[in-house]
Amino acid sequence: MPTWENEEQSRINDRRTSSRPEPAEEAAPKEQETQAESDKPLTEQLEEERKKAESFYASWQRAAADFQNYKRRVEQEREEIARLANAALIINLLPIMDDFERALDSVDARLAGLTWVDGIRLIYRKFQALMEMSGVKEISADGESFDPNVHEAVMFGDGEDGKVINVVQKGYKLGDRVLRPAMVVGGKGQGKE
Repeated sequence: MPTWENEEQSRINDRRTSSRPEPAEEAAPKEQETQAESDKPLTEQLEEERKKAESFYASWQRAAADFQNYKRRVEQEREEIARLANAALIINLLPIMDDFERALDSVDARLAGLTWVDGIRLIYRKFQALMEMSGVKEISADGESFDPNVHEAVMFGDGEDGKVINVVQKGYKLGDRVLRPAMVVGGKGQGKE
């Protein structure tokens, strides 16, 4: 009595015998034809793959250039943020510097030699040195030609036309950037020249 394993084995054997290979003589010309046909698609495939590789390489170069530009832009933005933060801090410290100057200018002659007044003067000098180390420079104004980029005219008085005759409040620059323009009195061309 045949079992299902024997039946399965006989089916496999039948398949093997029915799909016998062709004689070697007939297989060789078919292989040559297949080889010639497959050579053409292979060269086309190779060319397609080469084009893809060039496309990927060009895309990679663009991405690398974009990334370099991005890094440079981020670094510039970071530097700009640091400059703006420094400028904001210094702008907030300028009124304190003005207060120090007004206080020291109004010290009575009898108090000028006291140690606490000298201590405040030393603190003011340290403050000035710190501002200079940070790149803050005073805008020269007294006796200079009026420049609307760095001077702000608060009034006009008798004096040489186009010249600054008095400084009401000092102005300051951080590098080339004006933090606060100098508030000045401009001459209107009458009186002393």
